[in-house]
Amino acid sequence: MEIKTMQPMYWPSVKKNYEEGIVTGNATFQTAAPEWDEWDAAHVKKARFVTVVNNEVLGWAAAAARGKGVGKKLLQALIEESEKNNFWTLQAGIFTENIASVNLHKDYGFRIIGSREKIGQLNGIWRDTLLLERRSTITGI
Repeated sequence: MEIKTMQPMYWPSVKKNYEEGIVTGNATFQTAAPEWDEWDAAHVKKARFVTVVNNEVLGWAAAAARGKGVGKKLLQALIEESEKNNFWTLQAGIFTENIASVNLHKDYGFRIIGSREKIGQLNGIWRDTLLLERRSTITGI
């Protein structure tokens, strides 16, 4: 398993994984995956990663990758890279039903700092999210 920096060439595979997350109904409020330019413009340029196994991009959301440690590797890489770039705080908004993601984040030092009721609708249903935060112990102190 390799962790690589996100590049445009990986987007078709990442987009497919993104769409798999949309289908679960517990990954995002979006109902369609954006194109690369839109996604690229909406995300911080540093600390972007993909997980590659046997030349296949799995990413954290790939159904085939569940339970294989891909999410752990990606979250660990994100934390390390964010601290190298002096990010003091990382935040995550996670649907309340997505217990696996909440627990994964807790394992890496995130804590629940609140909840947001009816923050948005997905397929006509109001959804709640948990707000998690991780503060670095090595930068921004």
